[in-house]
Amino acid sequence: MLHIVLHFAAPAVIALVIARDRWLNTWLILMATMLVDVDHLLANPVYDPERCSIGFHPLHTVPAMAVYAVLLASPVALRRIDALRNSVVVRVFGLIGLGLLVHMVLDGIDCVT
Repeated sequence: MLHIVLHFAAPAVIALVIARDRWLNTWLILMATMLVDVDHLLANPVYDPERCSIGFHPLHTVPAMAVYAVLLASPVALRRIDALRNSVVVRVFGLIGLGLLVHMVLDGIDCVT
């Protein structure tokens, strides 16, 4: 139960810290990244409280996390391109990467407990 609460609370805290003036939009983007759990539908059983998601589900693997890190870094990497400097799309990509990596960290907690 705590795991599920953290999947809602952690993005809310992050949204308040990094974008207080637009926290709701930021939180909604971070919450949308919870759709990464769609890959659980490929498992049998779909939910197993004893299973570690990290490394088991396709969107919870190290290569996938590398892509999420690239998304997170995209606003920093692209800020030198004038046309993209203030792009909302680039900012959203960064938030998606952040949300996915936060999700992986929260799922990883279950792997060590």
